Amino acid sequence: MAALRETLDPTPESKALTVVGTLHDGSDTVVLLGPHEPEFWPRFTTSPEYRDGAPDPLDRWSKRIIQTLATAWGGRAVFPSDGPPYPAFQRWAQESGEAWQAPVGMLVHVHAGLMISFRGAVRFAGCHPLAKRPAENPCNSCTSQPCLTACPVKALTASLPYDVAACQAHLATPQGQDCLEQGCRVRRACPVSEGFGRLPEQSAFHMKAFL
Repeated sequence: MAALRETLDPTPESKALTVVGTLHDGSDTVVLLGPHEPEFWPRFTTSPEYRDGAPDPLDRWSKRIIQTLATAWGGRAVFPSDGPPYPAFQRWAQESGEAWQAPVGMLVHVHAGLMISFRGAVRFAGCHPLAKRPAENPCNSCTSQPCLTACPVKALTASLPYDVAACQAHLATPQGQDCLEQGCRVRRACPVSEGFGRLPEQSAFHMKAFL
């Protein structure tokens, strides 16, 4: 029987998304979906959700696309905003064997590095076969660990919780424009992230939504 990951047929618009992890959760199978770079941003910015001026365009786009996929695949769409209680995306990511906790505390993905994000998931009844791809935490072979020293205001370090207030305050200053317009320096410092292909415009979109 073919692995579930190899049988999922995306629609043309949904090719902006890719499978970033699969796992068994209890008696179900969960397929995690994230941006497929660099196709994701051009497809999203031509969508009606991006252009209609209404709030939360990315969340609305993600829900429309993933709901459509879930219906076509015979599964159930799940989103990080569902709840409370909220779906265990962080745990799912780590149990998929494709993401781990980085030295700075956030998740690092085998292909996306610190740029990993989850737009949603599709949950299937039953434990379907999984195509487990051998993967190793990229942090294990990263000797310089530039993520630990990249934050200009020490909002993200190995020893302290994420200082959200310090990060937001920095973004509002002239010195913080690089982070605001290009994306978080910590995420960009990850050697895996450097090759992921996320466009600066997308990072700026996320950073402005964070303020």
